[in-house]
Amino acid sequence: MSAAAARADAGTAVARVRGLRKSYGDREVVAGVDLELFAGECFGLLGPNGAGKTTTLKLCLGLVEPDGGSIDLFGYDLPRQAREARQRVGVVPQVDSLDPDFTVSENLLVFGRYFGLSDAQVKARIPDLLEFANLSGRGDAKIQALSGGMKRRLTLARALVNDPDLVILDEPTTGLDPQARHVIWDRLKQLTAQGKTLLLTTHFMEEAERLCTRLSVLDQGRVIATGEPRALIAEHIEPQVVEVYGDGVDEWASAHAAPLSERCERTGETVFCYAHDAGPLVASLAAWPGLRHLHRPANLEDLFLKLTGREMRD
Repeated sequence: MSAAAARADAGTAVARVRGLRKSYGDREVVAGVDLELFAGECFGLLGPNGAGKTTTLKLCLGLVEPDGGSIDLFGYDLPRQAREARQRVGVVPQVDSLDPDFTVSENLLVFGRYFGLSDAQVKARIPDLLEFANLSGRGDAKIQALSGGMKRRLTLARALVNDPDLVILDEPTTGLDPQARHVIWDRLKQLTAQGKTLLLTTHFMEEAERLCTRLSVLDQGRVIATGEPRALIAEHIEPQVVEVYGDGVDEWASAHAAPLSERCERTGETVFCYAHDAGPLVASLAAWPGLRHLHRPANLEDLFLKLTGREMRD
């Protein structure tokens, strides 16, 4: 039995969302979403722009009134008991909202007051929070003196000031360089190792594949797939992918792509071939010196694009 299945059998649900709906004008942004989060897992919400991810998070925090459905968070009925539920939640928003007039430590101190924590309680936690964020020794620094990665780590530390059981992260690594992104990933893995539950939205498929125990793919306000990342990939995508591009790709594709692969797609100048056995595809490329190719296993991005399409979303 997988870890995710074991959690489900144990029944340790942190949140249960049923039939959640929200419209703005004539547009239904969230259209009957069902979700269930279990203690100690990282659950991902994936979807193109406008799929309803951020609205779903706001609904699950009691910040937006739903038009229909139910939200149970730690046994509290939202939005009626949102204040009580949020005492056990930390939030990392898309955009850092650190106060530039305060130092690093003062940002943590002021934020702790929102949860009714005394200054003494927060000050006792600050050294551990700064160490977790790799900001030890920067407590007196002004926010303007921090790099983008430092600000993001401080925002994560701030979300932990109340020692929450659930941490909600809305695209936590957008805009960060690869080094900073890997540091954030390491910190998030530490949180799940400590038994905290994470609810994560991201556009980075590698991030979701690395971090998420389970995930749901949203499109047009609806959940179109839910499960463990590797299981979803195996269910929906052929195991091998060959990406081919360069001079003569159309001619090669006409001669070889369709007969040698189960499925092929063209995006820009690249042909994506999906197959159970990519050997014949790769071998056929030897006679086409003007082409370049990448042979790789199927990944979460392939799943995402198959389920939601390759067209641009605004």
